[in-house]
Amino acid sequence: RSSKNVAPFGGREKRLATNPLSIAMPSNLDGPFFLDMATSAVAAGKISLASARNESIPEGWILDKNGNSSTNPNDLKDGGVMLPLGGQEGHKGYGLSSMIEIFSGILPGLGFGHDPSGRHNDGCFLAVFNISAFRDVDEFKKEVSDFAMYLKSSKTATGFSEVYYPGEIEQVKKIKNISDGINVEAKTWQQLKDLANHYEVLLDYDF
Repeated sequence: RSSKNVAPFGGREKRLATNPLSIAMPSNLDGPFFLDMATSAVAAGKISLASARNESIPEGWILDKNGNSSTNPNDLKDGGVMLPLGGQEGHKGYGLSSMIEIFSGILPGLGFGHDPSGRHNDGCFLAVFNISAFRDVDEFKKEVSDFAMYLKSSKTATGFSEVYYPGEIEQVKKIKNISDGINVEAKTWQQLKDLANHYEVLLDYDF
């Protein structure tokens, strides 16, 4: 749970955080089988990235300060609000986010709103399952791997060249980034350099 920047379904004011959900399963796959997602329409970082690159964003990500749908990422910082996951079916993302708020805020006693100073309380809920209490671990890992291959064996829909199991696309991107590097736009790099200069951190990079 983080600071409030997401509206409840049907609302236009900040009442929820992006409240991410992450679940991982052990397997014998080359990459991890996992889900890591925000319960907002998109992670806040993607909106910041679009702003840094002077790009528009898709409809359904944010509302402007007047409650209207916007494709301008800068409207978020100008009094706008993010929308819950699901678009027209946003009640689903809204429901997920609300439950995460309870697990990560109310359950550990951190509340659900801002304190009088304007600060917010970050919270986190972790659950770990002992697989061996249910079944043999090696058999479980093999079956998860078989399940992933079963998903990938589906014929592709129009516009798709491959079916990925959850987490696989991140593994593909990781391998590519290690090989080719990560593009950092000039605006973000300048912010990093300014931050380094402010804290007198030497950046030994000639670019």
